[in-house]
This record gives sequence, C-alpha cells and structure tokens, in this order.
Amino acid sequence: RQGWLYWNVSADRIESIAEHIFGAQQLAWLIYSEANLDLDIYKVISMLSLHETEEITIGDITPFDKVTPEEKLSRGEKAVEKTFDRLSKKNMMIDLVKEFDIHDTKEGKFAFLCDKLECDLQAKKYYEKGYVNIDNASSIVKDNEKTKAYEEQGITDVGEIFLRNDEGKYAGTVFEEIANFIREYRV
Repeated sequence: RQGWLYWNVSADRIESIAEHIFGAQQLAWLIYSEANLDLDIYKVISMLSLHETEEITIGDITPFDKVTPEEKLSRGEKAVEKTFDRLSKKNMMIDLVKEFDIHDTKEGKFAFLCDKLECDLQAKKYYEKGYVNIDNASSIVKDNEKTKAYEEQGITDVGEIFLRNDEGKYAGTVFEEIANFIREYRV
C-alpha cells in the first residue's frame, strides 16, 4: 500500500493488499445486506478479489505518482493480461478487472466504491490512532495541490481529506450516507 508509505504512517504494521481486499469485500457484503440493493453480489466479490492483480507487476500506483489515469489503466490492463495469460478462465477474470476499472455497470461501480470506502476508513483509523498526520507526511504528499488546498482550508484530519477526495464519487449513492456517518463516528 504505497500511499500509506507516502503519508509516513507510523503504525507498527501497515495494512497489506490482502487486508485491503478483504476489508473491501466485507464492506460489500455488509452494505449489500443492509441497503437492499439490486446487484449481483457474487460478481462484486469476484471483482474485489481480482482488482489488485495488476499490482503484482506494476506496483501500487497512487495519485501522487503523477501517472495519468489513462496510462495507469493501460499499464494495468497489460499486467492483468500477462498475469492471467495461461489460465483457462483468463477472459472471464480479465473482464471482471476491466469492469471494476471502468466501473460503468452497477456491480463495477459498487465494487469500485467499496474499494474507495475501505481506504477512507483505513485513513480515518490511522489518523484517529495517531499514526498519520499532515505534518509528518512526505514531501510528495505535502507538495500536492489538493493537500495544500485542504491545509489552507484548515482541514488537517487525514480521514476527512480522504473522504473529501472521494465525496464526488459517493454523491447520489448509499456511499454518500455512509461517508457522512463515518465523519461523525470515532474509531
């Protein structure tokens, strides 16, 4: 989880990719259970189990790495195809990752938002436990225009910064209500 390294998280151990995937899957199950949504939850869980496959080859590219979304998508597609190349069900798995990446279906969007929400929750947890703050973040984070804008607004709560970065994605979905609840909740 490269982003946590840029933020200089001081926890004894940083969340692994496997823990991130598991957390996103658990969120998917919980939200699906309680929000009465019409979607194929098994497809969502499958997408979430595969969506980080590209990182095996290209690593964890974050917004701080100054790679355009188009370039990241292109690199990711090539990495996923290479990883699944010899599998008999490779096309199905590649299609699931693409659906997650493009998130233009209800399942793809739901899985994508579960992934975002898991990260936002982790940021809130690290902040509330005192493991991360803007003052100790790397220069890559501090020199970022969005980070500077939040600081100018007096926003230093890292969990809030993560939620604000994603709030446009959450707008008009059940995730908007959940994000607002998270703002008030203390871990």
